[in-house]
Amino acid sequence: MSLPHSSSRSLRNWLLLAAAIAAAGTFAWYQFAGSAGSAQPENLRRMGWDAPAAVRVEPAELGQLDVQIKSIGTVTPLNTVTVQSRVSGVLERVVFEEGARVEQGELLAEIDPLPYRAQLEQAEGQLQQNRAKLENARADLKLYEQLWEQDSIARQQLSDQRALVQELIGTVRADQAQVDDAKLQLSWTRITAPLSGRLGLRKVDQGNLVTGSETEGLVSITQTQPIAVNFTVPEVDVPALREARRGDTPLKVEVLDRSEQRVLAIGELTTLDNQIDTSTGTLRVRARFANEDEALFPNQFVNVHLRLQTLDAVVTIPSDAVQFGTERSYVYVVQDNKAYVRNVVLGAAADGRVAVIEGLEPGELVVLEGLDRLRDGKEVRLPDGDAAPAAN
Repeated sequence: MSLPHSSSRSLRNWLLLAAAIAAAGTFAWYQFAGSAGSAQPENLRRMGWDAPAAVRVEPAELGQLDVQIKSIGTVTPLNTVTVQSRVSGVLERVVFEEGARVEQGELLAEIDPLPYRAQLEQAEGQLQQNRAKLENARADLKLYEQLWEQDSIARQQLSDQRALVQELIGTVRADQAQVDDAKLQLSWTRITAPLSGRLGLRKVDQGNLVTGSETEGLVSITQTQPIAVNFTVPEVDVPALREARRGDTPLKVEVLDRSEQRVLAIGELTTLDNQIDTSTGTLRVRARFANEDEALFPNQFVNVHLRLQTLDAVVTIPSDAVQFGTERSYVYVVQDNKAYVRNVVLGAAADGRVAVIEGLEPGELVVLEGLDRLRDGKEVRLPDGDAAPAAN
């Protein structure tokens, strides 16, 4: 069955309208895509990629650079002793004050001396008695020798008298040793400081019975003047340390507090250990300090700065300004409001600055902040207050 003529014409009109709409949509899409493509660089420019980069710069400085090794150390006394009694007895007097400073030989305490004085008197009495016997025996020997010359006594009697004299000489020597020992024991009842230093807390009170076998002792003495600081040096820095130590001038060591804001004392390096600790990869070293003001306290943790050498008239820049490539080190130098890549040869570094051997002149501005948005020849913008860019 065929459709009416009017219906066939209406269907054809609808198909033509749909085709026109599709063509118009296709044309509009291509136009939109082309306009978006041309606007993309403008969008990028609006995002700031082509705008001058804001950076902070610092000038390369000509001056001194102290090459140092930084470490953490422990204040260690050169000598620490525990004062003990050499004899037994009642602690009769305690004359020291806890925490006070004492000098070598100063009286600290005294043990009851009466028993030891009695022993001394007994030994001296025995010595005196045997000396009298010896003098009498020597007088008899002299008489026997005269009688022997006159052939009035037998030879055996003379020999016996000579033997008696020798025996009494030995007895007198033994008695003298006992007297000396008794005097020594009596002197030990006075307990004196074996070295100069600072006293600790008293461990035994007056009136207690003390013995020579007690390990705790009466009190401890710690030498604080001079005093030492023990610290470690990394294995990689040991060759430079040994090379610097070969000079005639002792290496200077500074000790600072925990915040590294205040210098507590200045001393000299004295000792290097004979081997590297394999467990830590460090070498133990020791420095000595006069500590006249006693700013360093035993077992105190401190920051140590060991100065190896001082470089004079070198160009230095902040270490953060240096960039490292696969085969080179470089910095960004600002000239005529643009940043340029400059290859540099670096030297020693210390305290956040590094020496530049080649590649920079004093006064040239190097970029310290804003490096992530730089490329060679890019325009830069300096914040207010920074130094003006150097002329090319």
